[in-house]
Amino acid sequence: MSTGIGTVAKKAALTVARPDAPAAQPAPVAPARRLRSTVAGLLLGALTKTLAIGVLLAGWELAPRFDLVDRTFLPPFSEVLDAWLGLLENGQLAANTTASLTRSFTGFGLAVVIGVPLGLLIGWYRRLAGLLGPLLELFRNTAALALLPVFTLILGIGETSKISIVLYACVWPILLNTISAVRSVDPTLLRLARSLGLSAPRMFQKVILPASVPVVFTGIRLAGAVSILVLVAAEMVGAKAGLGYLVNASQYNFAIPQMYAGIVTISVIGVVFNQALVLLERRFTAWRAPLGG
Repeated sequence: MSTGIGTVAKKAALTVARPDAPAAQPAPVAPARRLRSTVAGLLLGALTKTLAIGVLLAGWELAPRFDLVDRTFLPPFSEVLDAWLGLLENGQLAANTTASLTRSFTGFGLAVVIGVPLGLLIGWYRRLAGLLGPLLELFRNTAALALLPVFTLILGIGETSKISIVLYACVWPILLNTISAVRSVDPTLLRLARSLGLSAPRMFQKVILPASVPVVFTGIRLAGAVSILVLVAAEMVGAKAGLGYLVNASQYNFAIPQMYAGIVTISVIGVVFNQALVLLERRFTAWRAPLGG
């Protein structure tokens, strides 16, 4: 009996040891389980990001209803939402938003076109930086809104003055961050590029620009926020259309829910604009991601 068991054991061992026998494969992860894990992760991330906003909106809704604040000056969020829908239906919200976005994006785009190349030149050429340094220090410390009357007197109350004040306000964070980005490039990279015999244009393309992109985009994102804030303030002073005009006119007419609806719209536009710039930054700095990421 024991001999038969030994013989069977030997045959089983030989069968396992055969080179042509298929190797044991790990059990594959079920696609449904993987999908559930991915969806759960996305839902958890979305819940975490929106929790603070949900708490804020809940407090906004409940505080006036429980007489914690005067609802005449801070109506519940539901009333603000109704006012926002009313402005959307009668076309006022779309018209004023279009006017503001046109001015803001035009001034912001011109600031990027001017600020980035000029910042690269000033950051790279020390003599140019020494020549323009005093002017840069003078104008960077002059608030854009302080010059609003000057822009209005010289350029009038039309679109040109609004776009120009946005351009002036946006160009400084872009310009100064671009200069800082060029000057903070790792000197080791520059010495290595020179040792390889790269010409100045090739060095700009292969070394300076890639190393400067993250800091440059920091300035661009700051300018994006400034473009909205400065424009709204300018529209409150002298404009017949725009979100700033809507907020100001609603205040004068004591249409408080409409005023808050305009403020909420400005905030949402600012958040969306910033997220769009973040995605664009990730697109241009994808090379910085770790290999295993």
